[in-house]
Amino acid sequence: MALNFNLYAKEGNTFLKEYTREMNLGTDRDKAGRILSAILHALRDIIPPQESMQFMAQLPMFLKGVYVHGWALRKEKPKVKRMAEFIELVRKHDGPAAINDFEYNDEVAERYIDTTFIYLRRYISLGEMEDIRDSLPKDLKSMVYSNIMF
Repeated sequence: MALNFNLYAKEGNTFLKEYTREMNLGTDRDKAGRILSAILHALRDIIPPQESMQFMAQLPMFLKGVYVHGWALRKEKPKVKRMAEFIELVRKHDGPAAINDFEYNDEVAERYIDTTFIYLRRYISLGEMEDIRDSLPKDLKSMVYSNIMF
C-alpha cells in the first residue's frame, strides 16, 4: 500500500471544510476540528475496544488519525449512561476550549453530536452504526438511532 499523505491531507481538508459548513460554524475549521475530535474521543471511551476497531476500520485514513490520537486503552470505562454525562465527557475531551466550542449549552452540544453522527454515516455502514448503538447504554441509543436512517 502506497502512502499518499498529500491525498490524505486533501481529503481531510475537504472533509473539515464541509463538516464546518454542516455544523453552521462559518469558516471556523479549528473549532469544527476540536468538536469532531472531542465527540469521536468520547465515543471511543464508552464503546468496547473491539467495536472501536470495527468502527475505525471503516473510517478514511485522515479520520483514523483523529480517532486514535491520544488513545490509551483503560481497564475502567467512564460511567456514562445519559446524554448529559456524554456531553460532559465530550466537553472534557475538548478541554479549555469547551466553554467557547459548546457554550456550556446542552442543546448546542446535542445538536453538534447529532450532526456529527449524521455526517459520519457517509463512511460508516448502517450495520456498524447499529452495532455501536447496541453497545451504548439505553439512554444513549437515541444519539445513533435517531440519526441512523436517512
